Amino acid sequence: MEPNPVIIAATAKQTASLIFLHGLGDTGHGWASYIAAIRGPHVKVICPTASTIPVTLNAGFRMPSWFDLKTLDATGAEDDEGIIKATELLHGLIGDEVRSGIPANRILLGGFSQGGALALHAALTYPERLAGVMALSCWLPRHASFPDAVKAPRDLPIFQAHGDCDPVVPYKWGQMSSTFLKTFMKNAELLTYQGLTHCSSELVQKDMKAFIEKNLPAK
Repeated sequence: MEPNPVIIAATAKQTASLIFLHGLGDTGHGWASYIAAIRGPHVKVICPTASTIPVTLNAGFRMPSWFDLKTLDATGAEDDEGIIKATELLHGLIGDEVRSGIPANRILLGGFSQGGALALHAALTYPERLAGVMALSCWLPRHASFPDAVKAPRDLPIFQAHGDCDPVVPYKWGQMSSTFLKTFMKNAELLTYQGLTHCSSELVQKDMKAFIEKNLPAK
């Protein structure tokens, strides 16, 4: 993780935080204003940037990446060590917010694509109650380690969004992850967006806003 996340301060007294993770090759700047537009005035937005590392999937080309991606095969090898290390970094960011006076249950995680995968993994393995997690156009990494790896409460609010025309992270991956999550998590929902590719949309943004308002209400 690069040392300086993009931070957009709350515009009223801060009582909540939203940490959002970008996708492969992007930076924290890619999502900061988008997320700031749908949060309440009491919510601080934190958009970190991944470290630049060689990515196997892209012929070893270096780019911002939360962990190495070895293959786009659902049953392929994963960078377990990298995923766990990135999860610890994200748990550290949550800890920073808690130490600043924001309770864990007022901290929401989110992310897009690879960032969504990491947000989902980090939320499920965080030992305290978080406000919830938004996982856009992604999958559950290290799925073979679940449900044993879950440390979160089983009713953690999970919002998955996936376009059914996604050419990068197949919609089927989102469906498989959702079906699997529902076997051990009580409050997981997958919203499908017809015709949507590997991106967001006004409708996704509207549904994210509703999820944020529900799980990070003004206090």
